[in-house]
Amino acid sequence: MSDDTKLKPVKVEIEGKQFEFPVVRGSENEKGFDISKLRDQTGYITIDNGYANTSSCQSAITFLDGEKGVLRYRGIPIEQLASQSNFLEVSYLLIYGHLPTRVELDAFTKGVTQHTLVREDLVKLYDGFPRDAHPMAVLSSIVCAMSTFYQDSLDPTNKDQVEISIHRLMAKIPTIAAYAYKTSIGQPRIYPRNDLDYCSNFLHMMFAVPTEPYHVPKEVVEALNLLLILHADHEQNCSTSTVRLIGSSAANLFASISGGICALWGPLHGGANQAVMEMLADIHRDGGDVNKYVRLAKDKTSSFKLMGFGHRVYKNFDPRAAIIKKACDKVLARMGVNNPLLEIAKRLEEAALKDQYFIDKKLYPNVDFYSGIIYSALNIPVNMFTVMFALGRLPGWIAHWKEMNEGGATKIGRPRQIYTGPQTTEYVPINQRGKLKVAA
Repeated sequence: MSDDTKLKPVKVEIEGKQFEFPVVRGSENEKGFDISKLRDQTGYITIDNGYANTSSCQSAITFLDGEKGVLRYRGIPIEQLASQSNFLEVSYLLIYGHLPTRVELDAFTKGVTQHTLVREDLVKLYDGFPRDAHPMAVLSSIVCAMSTFYQDSLDPTNKDQVEISIHRLMAKIPTIAAYAYKTSIGQPRIYPRNDLDYCSNFLHMMFAVPTEPYHVPKEVVEALNLLLILHADHEQNCSTSTVRLIGSSAANLFASISGGICALWGPLHGGANQAVMEMLADIHRDGGDVNKYVRLAKDKTSSFKLMGFGHRVYKNFDPRAAIIKKACDKVLARMGVNNPLLEIAKRLEEAALKDQYFIDKKLYPNVDFYSGIIYSALNIPVNMFTVMFALGRLPGWIAHWKEMNEGGATKIGRPRQIYTGPQTTEYVPINQRGKLKVAA
């Protein structure tokens, strides 16, 4: 953190009186003024719908600059991590704050690997869900249920208990996710194989069957590893903020992560890549005329929205999209995928990128657009797309929960509001109230 003593406080005039609030500056020269004493000193609070201009915390985990298209984990550019690292190493970086030594990485990998099995009594819960239950509902439920099976590691103030909970979550989430998929299609659940690496093990549990051997294709493993790295953290987004808010009440790690999964489920957050594929399916059913839908996207009177283009934070381009586009082209070429939706996606991308409307508004394909295409090429079903997002985002959630609990200055989250309801009204006994209006 920069030396804030050199920064002049912000002066605010309210009802003819001046108030000063200290300025905080981050390591990337981001500035904000601290209004934690605003209500006490002035009687006023701020309104910031969606918290787009409000910092809920100070964090040393991830930096992004939406105007310049910059994303860094613990200071390291995402481009370097995507090309040189692997998912477990990136997970260690996010959770523990530095790139691991060989000894540290081996110990972390071993700690995760030895916890890949899910208890058989926990697995029985799967049979209580409907066959068509959304896997995100199953994932969040099973993760929350882990707090009942691992009551030896629920204390957020006990470092040893937190450590084993981290290992258990990192290890078991792939197993839990794969079991949700297998249950939904009526296939036997496949035990994890600890001789495989993290991504290969997940793919084996997803696609292997007991009747024949399954070989995990190298290019598929590489693509999944890249996708998980790109999704590993993204600052104070909806699901991460949810994890921190739940954790601020001293809730255990399992409960906090379960809440984050539920927040990620929404189509405006983690469900966006699923929405992309559903949009492509709609275009395909309508004859595949991508130019028609580009025109509809520009038509203010149309209800059609072009999913997978633009980003709330990135005002220029999404650096993850640039990386994943190259991987997308590579994966499709290697696998020789022949899918009409993928063909429509490529034509839609080409049409939009040549259109002056999209160029002027800087509406470029984002990470959700390309990740949905790759997951489809890897034979990941559409309803599992958001689960894949959760697998990648898990270390980021853990890192933020851990940072918050170790920070020492955390207060339980309690946003204010501006009340707009009726003023004081008298209670009316039921026999004195007017007749109820019955709908026609």
